[in-house]
Amino acid sequence: MNNQGNPISYFQTKLSSKDFEKLSRFIMSEYGIKMPPENKIMLQSRLQKRLKALNISTFNEYVDYVFSPLGQSEEVIHMMDVVSTNKTDFFREPVHFDFLLTDALPEIINIKNIRNLKVWSAGCSSGEEPYTLAIVLSEFKEHNPGIDFSIDATDISTRMLTVAANAVYQEAKTADLPMTIKHKYFLRSKNRDEKKVRVKSELRSKVKFYRKNLLYVPYCNNPEFDIIFCRNVLIYFDRNNQYSILQKLCMHIKSGGYLFLGHSESITGFELPLQHIKPTIFQKL
Repeated sequence: MNNQGNPISYFQTKLSSKDFEKLSRFIMSEYGIKMPPENKIMLQSRLQKRLKALNISTFNEYVDYVFSPLGQSEEVIHMMDVVSTNKTDFFREPVHFDFLLTDALPEIINIKNIRNLKVWSAGCSSGEEPYTLAIVLSEFKEHNPGIDFSIDATDISTRMLTVAANAVYQEAKTADLPMTIKHKYFLRSKNRDEKKVRVKSELRSKVKFYRKNLLYVPYCNNPEFDIIFCRNVLIYFDRNNQYSILQKLCMHIKSGGYLFLGHSESITGFELPLQHIKPTIFQKL
């Protein structure tokens, strides 16, 4: 690494087509994330912060470092932190949470007679989705004594997982939530100038965060989850990897359990043990 580089060189250097192709092939093969040629400028922009952090002057030097033994064991994790796209909100795509409360959860506990619900938020980003699930399940639990729940939340980005585990958000993130929900599940910062909130500890305790690559999650033939949310994640994979991930996710859903996908995602053309219930809502056969 060059320790004498001019700081402004981080913004002057460009990612060559050759280096872009090398990185894009690696990202695709190891993580399944599509990186077409039109993403070259985006990748260059996002990786500039890594060059600066490492005091590396050129992208060519950075690519060599990524493929070195140290880079493969350490830098790849940091690279994927900046490569992965993270966009989420509390109660995003609210129709899913409405369906949980009115249809899926009552069916699971009444027909399946399951008392300890297990949920997986796959591609949880900064945590808004699993905490929303925890709110919904907590509200449901209040009206259905004797049940409990746990949530596993996974993502490829260690940076996002740190944010999620800390559970501190800008107050604006909760602006559209009902006041009763805000008072019940969030604490405002004592420093009012910060305009931040934190998810209360009793809700945080229901969610466990893990780093997982969906291409290589340890899959098994022993279904564990009653509900899996994998929303707005598959859009970053090519069709073959989408099918592979969906097949493996299905292995983790109990019979009669539910899979929720993002609004622009579909299982059309895939042979899967899923029944279409509503747009982007599926039930394991």
